[in-house]
Amino acid sequence: MTSFKTIRARAEKRKGGPKALEKLMPEKPDLKGLAKRGDDRILAEMTKRVFCAGFAWSVIETKWDGFEKAFLQFQPAKLTFQPEDYWEGLLRDARIVRNGAKIMSVRDNAAFVQAIAREHGSFGRFLAKWPSSDQIGLLDLLSKRGSRLGGNTGQMLLRFVGWDGFVTSRDVVACLRDAGLDIAEEVKSKGDLAKVQAQFNAWAEETGLSYTYLSRVCALSVGENRSDH
Repeated sequence: MTSFKTIRARAEKRKGGPKALEKLMPEKPDLKGLAKRGDDRILAEMTKRVFCAGFAWSVIETKWDGFEKAFLQFQPAKLTFQPEDYWEGLLRDARIVRNGAKIMSVRDNAAFVQAIAREHGSFGRFLAKWPSSDQIGLLDLLSKRGSRLGGNTGQMLLRFVGWDGFVTSRDVVACLRDAGLDIAEEVKSKGDLAKVQAQFNAWAEETGLSYTYLSRVCALSVGENRSDH
C-alpha cells in the first residue's frame, strides 16, 4: 500500500503547496463538544441528512427553519408522544419536504435517540466514546437501530456532528484504490468497508492524524481539482 506521506505530497502539489492544503482542512474533531451536544441537535442533524439524501441540499437548507418549527425543534420526548394525526398533518405541511417515509423516520429516530440517551446519558456522549478505529461498527448500529441512517447517510451524519471518521466519497475511494486497496468503485459491502477501515486505521497509526483529516487529504489527492468532497 502507498504510504500516506506520498498521498499527502500529491495533494499538496495539486492544491498549491502545504500551506494551501492546510487551509482546506476541516476543524479538528471536538469530542468534548460532541459529548455536550443536545439530543435535539443530534436528531435535527439526523433529519437533515435523511432529507438531503437523494435531494438537493440547497432546498433542505432553505426550508430548514420550517423543519425546525414543524418538528417541534426536534425534541425527542415531544415527538415520540405526538398522536397519529400530527404525523399525518406533516404530509400536508408546506414548511417541509413532504416525503412520507422520511417524515416517519423522524419519529423512529426520535425513539432511537431516546433509547441511546437512556443507555449512555446522551446520544452525544455515546458518539464521543465510540472509537474511530471501529467506524464500521458504529455505521452498522446506526443502520440497524436507526431509520434511513445506513450507507452514506450515516457517514455524513457522523461528519456533520463532528465525529472523527472517514467518508467513502467517490474521490476517497479512488484514492484508496490508487493506493492499492482492492475494493469496488462504490464501497457498499461489509467486506469493502472492513478493508477501508483497516487502511484508515493503518494510516492513523502511521501519521497520528485524525480520520477526518486523512479522509479529506485523500479526497484532495485525486479526481477533479476542487476543494470539496
